Amino acid sequence: MRKALRWLLALTVLIGTLGTAATAEAATAAEPQATATADIKDRLLAVPGMSLIEEKPYPGYRYFVLNYTQPVDHRHPARGTFQQRITVLHKDTSRPTVFYTGGYNVSTNPGRREPTQIVDGNQVSMEYRFFTPSRPDPADWSKLDIWQAASDQHRIFEALKKIYPRNWISTGGSKGGMTATYYERFYPRDMDGVVAYVAPNDVVNDEDSAYDRFFASVGTKECRDRLNAVQREALVRREPLEKKYAAYAAENGYTFTTIGSLDRAYEAVVLDYVWGFWQYSLLSDCGSIPANAAGATDDEIWTSVDTISGFSFYTDQGLAPYTPYYYQAGTQLGAPTIHFPHIEKKYVRYGYQPPRNFVPRDITMRFRPSAMRDVDTWVRHNAHHMLFVYGQNDPWGAERFRLGKGAKDSYVFTAPGLNHGANVAGLVADQKTLATARILAWAGVSPTAVSQAKPLAKFDAGLDVRDVEREPALRP
Repeated sequence: MRKALRWLLALTVLIGTLGTAATAEAATAAEPQATATADIKDRLLAVPGMSLIEEKPYPGYRYFVLNYTQPVDHRHPARGTFQQRITVLHKDTSRPTVFYTGGYNVSTNPGRREPTQIVDGNQVSMEYRFFTPSRPDPADWSKLDIWQAASDQHRIFEALKKIYPRNWISTGGSKGGMTATYYERFYPRDMDGVVAYVAPNDVVNDEDSAYDRFFASVGTKECRDRLNAVQREALVRREPLEKKYAAYAAENGYTFTTIGSLDRAYEAVVLDYVWGFWQYSLLSDCGSIPANAAGATDDEIWTSVDTISGFSFYTDQGLAPYTPYYYQAGTQLGAPTIHFPHIEKKYVRYGYQPPRNFVPRDITMRFRPSAMRDVDTWVRHNAHHMLFVYGQNDPWGAERFRLGKGAKDSYVFTAPGLNHGANVAGLVADQKTLATARILAWAGVSPTAVSQAKPLAKFDAGLDVRDVEREPALRP
């Protein structure tokens, strides 16, 4: 009964906005199109500070890889600039636009995020500042924070809104979902809607018991026991497997200066194992985990851990691309700490290591606990046209965004059985319909399209098929 009432209320909200969507579409259609006949490439390159890296063809679209000149410090624009890489998947200036960032590097190959398919629109994608090549030189790391990054998005939006005047929706997955949320917090008047996928929300950095509760109940006991046993066995066999690790590192030229030692790196990889499985795998994948860890060979234990966690990651070479993430985790975002009750203390030497251990020591870091509290409070009391989607079996969803009484037309949904790749398509039927309808309404499309609550663009295997954004475990 309660579910039915909630659904009825949601339909009432949906119907009440149809007229608003129609009005927005009509108003936009009436705007003058003085430059509509100009080639889209010329219009993009006419934006001050915009330059072309390359154009790649794709049927039905124009796809551009661009550089955009940004201030290193938005508070003091005269103190230097850097080139930020963005991409534009252009369909038509009469369509809505989706503003995407993954929070890391941007792909230079054409791709379409789920909201872009739903609204059949354009897509602007931004590389996050300080991820190469979008890094100032020299790099003043104090200018890598969530406000500066939100201000990057704000300037890009202001520059391109003149070309794409219809409604805009921001989106991103994982750290990108966090980024879309922070952008909305600092510039709430820019976007017409926000779709944030699997976005962690570490409000109190030192309180991480939610993760321990998650790992005690996720999936099935049989699957948890298999994973725990392999993880424990990898530490029991530390000596022979570290010899294998040393040979592997020597063969590939890997070093361990940043983390401090091969021993620290080995334990970090092993302790990521259970988290990594649930982040990227499904319950149905448990059959790939050795059923009898104690009876498995060293190679079987090594292969299982390497497949899920990746022994190359905590090397200097593996960590370097993620320095900006770990810097932010250690200064504003926070990082999880979990415990391992299934492993005797004598086998765990370091535990989950802090972000400071993964950033070169010549980069100064100081944690600011107020940043996430501020965002969390703002979302609870001010969320408007925001949708958060989580996966039931994704560890990052253990600490998530939640809505308070001040939120309006905003939702938090969980896709059953899904991992860090959870999306609207994976929601239960009534939530999927509601979420799709709200995204379409926020995009300002026709009332008929909103009422049908289905993606407006057909599935395209070249644009829409992608695996979970595979960052190593403990990178959102």
